[in-house]
Amino acid sequence: MKIEDIKKTITIVHDYPIKGIVFKDITTLLEDPEAFRATVNLMIERVSHLEFDKLVGVESRGFFWSAPVAYALSKSFVLARKPGKLPREAAEKHFTLEYGTNSVHIHKDAISPGDKILVVDDLIATGGTAIATADLCSELGATDIHTLCLIDLPHLGGSKKLAEKYGEVITILDY
Repeated sequence: MKIEDIKKTITIVHDYPIKGIVFKDITTLLEDPEAFRATVNLMIERVSHLEFDKLVGVESRGFFWSAPVAYALSKSFVLARKPGKLPREAAEKHFTLEYGTNSVHIHKDAISPGDKILVVDDLIATGGTAIATADLCSELGATDIHTLCLIDLPHLGGSKKLAEKYGEVITILDY
């Protein structure tokens, strides 16, 4: 399956969750087994040259991609969650989104000093979520951080800001 074919399985929803946002609905991609498999395989291929110890999946749509990639590459899978979702002591980082504020939380014992991390999410827009997640990993001791996202919205500048701070940002689809 070609990248253009994968892109066709994503539904565009205007004015969601608020007026002016053009939402990329990946649930239709996930409902297509061939597209889902091809996307995961492409992600694995795109990160095969990287050295990393752990994947950090960003809640919630980042979990769809990080779990199968971690499984396929025999890597640890760490959750970056929204407030109140982790049962053990967690570190947190606040950030701003295109349409609000939020924070990301990671168990304090999930990242060790010197860990090499691959942050995985579904989409990078302004970069708030990915940068906050990478910052939190760094604060917990990670020394080498890369990012993998299914979708990039380059006109919003998030992938550029993230790359300037942490290095390579790998994306599959641009809108």
